[in-house]
Amino acid sequence: MAVKVMVVDDHPMWRDAVARDLTEAGYVVVATAGDGPEAVRRAKAAMPEVLVLDLNLPGLSGVQVCKDVIADNPALRVLVLSASGEHADVLEAVKSGATGYLLKSAGREELLDAVRRTAVGDPVFTPGLAGLVLGEYRRLASDPAPAASDTPEAPRLTDRETEVLRLVAKGLSYKQIAERLVISHRTVQNHVQNTLGKLQLHNRVELVRYAIERGLDEE
Repeated sequence: MAVKVMVVDDHPMWRDAVARDLTEAGYVVVATAGDGPEAVRRAKAAMPEVLVLDLNLPGLSGVQVCKDVIADNPALRVLVLSASGEHADVLEAVKSGATGYLLKSAGREELLDAVRRTAVGDPVFTPGLAGLVLGEYRRLASDPAPAASDTPEAPRLTDRETEVLRLVAKGLSYKQIAERLVISHRTVQNHVQNTLGKLQLHNRVELVRYAIERGLDEE
């Protein structure tokens, strides 16, 4: 079935152009919006699978929109499409739950590929930004965790789940992991979802931080 996409941007011509390119490529554009509050309302009603989101929005920032729509629909994947390549903007977007971050200077085919990869859960970043995000994960993981009393025993992962988690922490896409382990893309997704459930985590950002905190990216 065609992937349902919503496009949010405050520039009507840009918004319409992106929506048109997606429609011509076979995606179903279920809604568009031009400001933050409208984006949250329409996303809740339309239930897209992928949200293509600008950060600079009137009424409500793109970062807050990302947090709000994911809170309503945890399965939603967000691809930020922004003119800003500032590191602070990239990191804030990822921390808010965005799956990927693409600059508006990207070409049509790069955008279509980014939406396709976002739809299956792969992280997508404009070249040069992926290393920045992974570096931030490592920095956060090196910060001392707050002391906790009566910490419950960590859930047990299967050997395969641990293997997939290690490759996720190293920055591999689901497709690359599937090829490395000689399993299907769907099996990789299932292992990731099972691991998220066992660890009571909500998204790939939290999963990567968990893995790096335990040194799995260095094994």
